Order: sequence, then C-alpha cells, then structure tokens
Amino acid sequence: MVTDSRARAYLGTVGEFVHFIGERKSYWLAPVIFALLLLAALGFFLEGSVLAPAIYSIF
Repeated sequence: MVTDSRARAYLGTVGEFVHFIGERKSYWLAPVIFALLLLAALGFFLEGSVLAPAIYSIF
C-alpha cells in the first residue's frame, strides 16, 4: 500500500532526526520544534472556527 510506505518513510525520517539531535547534543532544537508544531496544530484546528479571527490579533 502507498500509505504504509509513506508512513514508514515518515517515521524513518523522524527517527533519523531524533538520532541526529541526540548525537549532536542539539537539545536546544527541541523547544523550537515543539513551538512550531504547536503553532501548526493551532492553525489547523482554528482554520474553520469562529475563533479564527483571534489568531490575527496575536500576529
């Protein structure tokens, strides 16, 4: 299946990235990535919501 191979490729990429952070001791990247994921999730869930205009006041 195409979806299965995409999921494996994605998890392989995420695994490599986590290994890279651990190997290089770049732990400062973790909060940056977390903040970007949080903003992406916020944008995704508020896209069709009544609260969407509140996002514009933040930025």
